[in-house]
Amino acid sequence: MASTTASAADAPTRAETVRAKGRLYRGDLGMWSWVAHRITGVLTFFFLFVHVLDTALVRVSPNAYDTVIETYKHPVMILFELGLLAAVLFHAFNGIRVMLVDFWSKGTKYQKPMLWTVIGLWLVLMIPAAISMLTRAVTEIFGG
Repeated sequence: MASTTASAADAPTRAETVRAKGRLYRGDLGMWSWVAHRITGVLTFFFLFVHVLDTALVRVSPNAYDTVIETYKHPVMILFELGLLAAVLFHAFNGIRVMLVDFWSKGTKYQKPMLWTVIGLWLVLMIPAAISMLTRAVTEIFGG
C-alpha cells in the first residue's frame, strides 16, 4: 500500500542550517541595550508624568500637595530616587551613543566599544551615587 507521506526513518537528514551572524538577535549585548533604552525611556516618562501631576496638585489642594511631598521625604523613597538616577543616566548616555551610530559615518563600526563606554561611564557615576544615597537611607532609617 502506497502512502503519500514518508516515514521519519525514510526522510533524508538535513544539515542544520546556520543562521548568518546578525540576522536574528539571540541575547546579544546590542539587543539588551535596545531593551534597556526602551525601559529607561518609559520609566523616565512615567516619572515626568507623576511629577507634573503632583506639582499640579498644589493648585487643587495645597494640603494634599504637602502630604504628597512629605511622602517623598520617606527614606524608602531614596531607593526610587536611585532607580530614577540609574534610568536617566543610562538613557542619556545610550541616547548619545545611538545618535553617534545614526549620524556619524563610522558610528556602526564603533558601536560596540561605544556601548562598553556607556556602561563604564554609567558604573563610574552610579557606584559613588549609590553608596552615598544608600548610606543616607540607612542613616535615616536606623539613626546614626
